[in-house]
Amino acid sequence: MSIDNLDIVKELIAGAESDTVEFKETTGQLERGVETLCAFLNGTGGTVLFGVTDKGKIIGQKVSDRTKRDIAEAIRRIEPFANIEISCIDIPDTDNSIIALSAEEQRYMRPFSYKGRAYQRIESVTSSMPQEIYNQLLMQRGGKYAWEAIPNSDLKISDLDEHAIMGAVRGGIRCGRLPEATIREDLPTILEKFNLLHNGKLNNASAVLFGSDFYYYPQCLLRLARFKGTTKDEFIDNQRVTGNIYTLLDAAMSFFFKHLSLSGKIVGLYREEELEIPYKALRECCTNAFCHRLYHRPGSSVGIAIYDDRIEIENSGTFPPDMTMEKLLSGHNSEPQNLIIANVLYKSEVLESWGRGISLMISECRRVGISDPEFHTDGNSVWVVFHRRTVGQHPTATRQLPINFPTATPQVERVLVAIGENTVATKEIMSIMGLKDKSNFLELYLYPAIKQNLVEPLYPENPKHPRQKYRLTDKGKDFLKQQ
Repeated sequence: MSIDNLDIVKELIAGAESDTVEFKETTGQLERGVETLCAFLNGTGGTVLFGVTDKGKIIGQKVSDRTKRDIAEAIRRIEPFANIEISCIDIPDTDNSIIALSAEEQRYMRPFSYKGRAYQRIESVTSSMPQEIYNQLLMQRGGKYAWEAIPNSDLKISDLDEHAIMGAVRGGIRCGRLPEATIREDLPTILEKFNLLHNGKLNNASAVLFGSDFYYYPQCLLRLARFKGTTKDEFIDNQRVTGNIYTLLDAAMSFFFKHLSLSGKIVGLYREEELEIPYKALRECCTNAFCHRLYHRPGSSVGIAIYDDRIEIENSGTFPPDMTMEKLLSGHNSEPQNLIIANVLYKSEVLESWGRGISLMISECRRVGISDPEFHTDGNSVWVVFHRRTVGQHPTATRQLPINFPTATPQVERVLVAIGENTVATKEIMSIMGLKDKSNFLELYLYPAIKQNLVEPLYPENPKHPRQKYRLTDKGKDFLKQQ
């Protein structure tokens, strides 16, 4: 706010001292005044007025060249550099002026410090900022201070899931976002190119994306619940899964397939089936939750709750600053909370594109004739609500076991891509796909592909044959060519 006349000063004074306004009689109190200015920068901005008593009486002061130099020198001691507007408002019929130091909100640069110390403003009181809050703001600033970029000297490459890493590489090559030569590079080189390894040290993002042990990363957690009815009074299913993003995303989608209905229609010679809430909408929502959530809180997690009438997907964090609901629902630039993580997910084809996630969710829901998803935040968490139809509202909707999933599911497509022109065993397919849970793989990936005659075993009469392997059928090869 530009303070260039006495009327504006009077308006500020009328509101008394607050979390955005401070009075000082003279620049003899410059030190305390700039401490408060630093606190304003760490909040929503504010103004310090010199030449006003604690009671709000305008007295002004003489403003010399020395005064101006002292102010400039004090402001230079605020780190990082801050945009401060300095105004001198003359008081009529006197030689005195009011000095106003004003700071707009500069959220992306927080935390600010003055002479090496950070300050905060609570109502009309300025105090030293607790170290915990300072650290949180520092991580939110991003860059080298972001939680995802912080090195963990105890983390080794052997602590990461090599299969998951190579699965991400294959996905990136398949979609053209990584060069084919990447598959022949060693793990340190790949991790460096993903910005996960720097000067021989892995960062926190590497554990979130590809970790295999989460004792020191309890926030890599997914909570899954199916409630009876529309409240949390009674569980039908309750699970907690720890793992890297790829593992958690698979677990989330498996949970949806387990508890949601399928609807189908005949298109040409085939029956096309899909979840009552479109797969793409749910997957995009979950991907965003894992990608954009706050990870620096050890007790945080992503939660999925399925009720009779709705699905709620929640993650820790909030919308980007200045992101109104109108901007959110319209076209907007993507501002990832975790840039390193988002970049890897994009290159591995998990994150489809930048800034289109919400519009994709909305368009998918409209395509099948259900309500638009709702987007909410309380400043600490973000949650998305998808409204369900009841089974009675959809005559073709049926409860399905995982083995009955249609050929169109991305899980089946991943199996076909993994097998390709080869004849491979179960362990080999799982290794290529970066999966570890065999029962999950069989129910959600392999069995549906076999049931749809896209994949065939070498020994169909003896499914448990010790040399059992799998290959694509002609139908499977044709299906893969069309993708």
